[in-house]
Formats: sequence, structure tokens, C-alpha cells
Amino acid sequence: MKIFNEDCFETIKRFRENDQKINVILTSPPYNTGRPNTSEKARENHEGRYDIHMDTMTQQEYINWTISLFNEFNDILAENGVILWNMSYGSDGTVNKEGVGLVWLVISDIIRNTNFMVADRIVWKKRNALPNNVSKNKLTRITEDVFVFCRKDEYKTFQCNKEVSQVAKTGQTFYKNIYNFIEAPNNDGPNKLNKATYSSDLCEQLLKIYGVEGSVVYDPFIGTGTTAVACKRLGLDCFGSEISKEQVEFSLERLNEEK
Repeated sequence: MKIFNEDCFETIKRFRENDQKINVILTSPPYNTGRPNTSEKARENHEGRYDIHMDTMTQQEYINWTISLFNEFNDILAENGVILWNMSYGSDGTVNKEGVGLVWLVISDIIRNTNFMVADRIVWKKRNALPNNVSKNKLTRITEDVFVFCRKDEYKTFQCNKEVSQVAKTGQTFYKNIYNFIEAPNNDGPNKLNKATYSSDLCEQLLKIYGVEGSVVYDPFIGTGTTAVACKRLGLDCFGSEISKEQVEFSLERLNEEK
């Protein structure tokens, strides 16, 4: 386990220089949902979504930033590796004047402008929906999406732990079902450093599907260590990047306490 206190682009650059390959990139990136309370004073008082990151790019800046990141991923992802990208489809601040949610613009531009495609979409059903009942017309959102990206030329070969159920006389292979639906807690508990954490239970379930023995996992926005905790439970090696020194220290403490 190694968590770097730096921007993920710096970590990826070092991976490239050292020819370090990653089998699974698993993360919940910033959603670009910064609100007025993400001021300097609010950050000092831990009132914003993150203690360091402001999360207030323009839509086009956010799209360009994500495309640049995926192009970097292409250099470090091992053959037939996958990217597991958790994003919510609807949040305040992510809708443009045409009414198109930012997540869909991001996904479509990744497909158009990088070497990756969406191989699957997993629905994560959380235990509760917060905030709840604040819209007169939008439904209560108790699910989020995990987009499974693979390289376009590896669509038929990317790693997934589906077991063979039977082989027909014709040679056709059939596999046991793994449904694109996961139930897991919203997160691992409140944290003043990061109010957008996700679930180590979710990460474990995802890694059991897409990670094999000896897999190397990377979370470019590891925050308070959720992905690393899941990796430690499963015996997988994990790297992470995080710009907040306090969150890195918090993550290392969590890992030390994890049995």
C-alpha cells in the first residue's frame, strides 16, 4: 500500500517512467459540484465538500480535465485492465442551460476522444438517499452509477471474473450471472475532511468482480483511503494519490487500524 501526497498526474508520470502497470483503476472522482460555501474560510472550517479541492471548474474545463486524465490512464493501464468510475448522474451544479447533466457529457467525450469505451454500467443502490424530498419533480435518487471502461480494442477480452457454468456440445460457453447491480452502504462514516466519501463495501464487491490475485489497484483520488481499505481486506496491492496531506494521514491511520 502506498499513498502519495500529490496530484494524480504527478503519480501517473512516475508510473510511466518506472513502467508501473495498473490492473484496476477504481475511484470516485470529484463531481465538479462546488457550491458557494467552498470559500477559503469555509475550507478552513471544513464546511466545504473537500478540505483542499475547490471542485468549481467550468463544464468545459472539467470535461477537458477528465479526457486528459483518461489519456494518461491509457499509458499505465495493463493489458485488459479496467477503469471503474463512480459518478452520480444528478447533482446541483452539474446541469447546463440545455438541461444535459455533466456526467453524460463527460462520458460521451471520453468515448469520442480517448482510447476507452463503456463496457458496462453498474447501478449502486445505497442504503439511504440524502438530501431527500427537496425537489418537486425529480425522483429521490438512491442510486449512483459505476461506469466500467475498457480499451476499445479489448472489449471482448478485458478482465472479469465470470465463472463458466457449462460448455455446450457446439462449443458455446455459458457463464454464471454477475448482475450489474450492487447494494452497499453510502460510505464508511462521516468525515470532516471529505464529505464525498464512498463505500469500502462497494469497492470490495467491485474488486471481487474485476480484480484477480496479484492485481495492482490505483485510486487517483483516494481521499480518506476507502479504496485502499478494500484492497487490504482482499490482499490486493494498492496505490493512491491525494493532494490533501490531512487526508493522506487519515488514510494511513485507517490502514494501520484495519485488521
